[in-house]
Amino acid sequence: MNRFTLPRDLYHGKGALEALKTLDGKRAIVVVGGGSMKRFGFLDRVTVYLKEAGMEVELFEGVEPDPSVDTVMRGAEAMRKFQPDWIVSIGGGSPIDAAKAMWAFYEYPDVTFEQLITPFSFPKLRTKARFCAIPSTSGTATEVTAFSVITDYTKGVKYPLADFNITPDVAIVDPALAETMPKKLTAHTGMDAMTHAIEAYVSTLHCDYTDPLALHAIKMISEELVKSYNGDMEARDRMHNAQCLAGMAFTNALLGIVHSMAHKTGAAYTGGHIVHGCANAMYLPKVIAFNAKEPEAEKRYGEIAASLGLEPTSKALIAHINEMNRALDIPSCIKDYEGGIIDEKEFMDKLPQVAELAVGDACTGSNPRQINPEQMAKLLKACFYDEEVDF
Repeated sequence: MNRFTLPRDLYHGKGALEALKTLDGKRAIVVVGGGSMKRFGFLDRVTVYLKEAGMEVELFEGVEPDPSVDTVMRGAEAMRKFQPDWIVSIGGGSPIDAAKAMWAFYEYPDVTFEQLITPFSFPKLRTKARFCAIPSTSGTATEVTAFSVITDYTKGVKYPLADFNITPDVAIVDPALAETMPKKLTAHTGMDAMTHAIEAYVSTLHCDYTDPLALHAIKMISEELVKSYNGDMEARDRMHNAQCLAGMAFTNALLGIVHSMAHKTGAAYTGGHIVHGCANAMYLPKVIAFNAKEPEAEKRYGEIAASLGLEPTSKALIAHINEMNRALDIPSCIKDYEGGIIDEKEFMDKLPQVAELAVGDACTGSNPRQINPEQMAKLLKACFYDEEVDF
């Protein structure tokens, strides 16, 4: 028996933010990131709409990119003091992911972060609050997914938390928010969405319900992302829908080792973070080449390529992804990332440990080809130097 889970309600299109007026509750806490939602006036609108719904509103601001365990615990404490019956999070993937984890610690103060790392191990939520997610970026699709990524900076490890309990009750996909994204963020989040859709389509847990969502998302992203990157706001609006469709696919089909690698390399190096969407974009062509040695995966990559009007092979799909990366000014390998901020010696010194962690990541189990730590180390090395993957 399989399961297919999405939010109870999804409001989309320009003006969808006004759906907040229909929420029924007494107190809402709004979890938000840096300052862009405030600068562009969206945070004020959220507050006004929630007050129009008859709720008392409190803000929890300043969730950082790649949110930390410490931030999650501070947010949960704020919730325990305020006792909201709605948790509303607006912004990119980081504040929404953080708010999902805060939700668990709000309702269950005695649960530990270590207990939640095990996939699908969350206690039953909605004993105190429901959750509404409002994305401002077109990539993570966390507004419709059962996932949250939280970073333990003391260990230098990103942990993907997974449980259908943290799928939001309400998603508001208003493209007006996405129109505020800067160019580089548009590229990185867009390729995150492309990776979601491709990994969902070839996942061992794909099904008749996820396949059409994944394929349609891939087609839309292929058509719209570069135009969106170059300032076409109609394309930007369509990308906001495309990334959400990709999220619907992967939250139910799960992902693969592109994400395993991105999770475990993101915060591993002292030179700086490897931004998640950029990591996915760099690793995706190499992982396709690795997985394509598995006949069923090659077949499904070929189906993706054919749906884009390409030769029905993994090689054609790899060439297409590489072409998109070039058009989006995304480097081809870690060595070239941000002018070389990831030190080569540190990368090689940490390679065995990072490879081991990546194999143990929650996303590895649904990858279409099995992988061991030795193969993972070779694959990561290929991603560092832009080497051929022929193993």
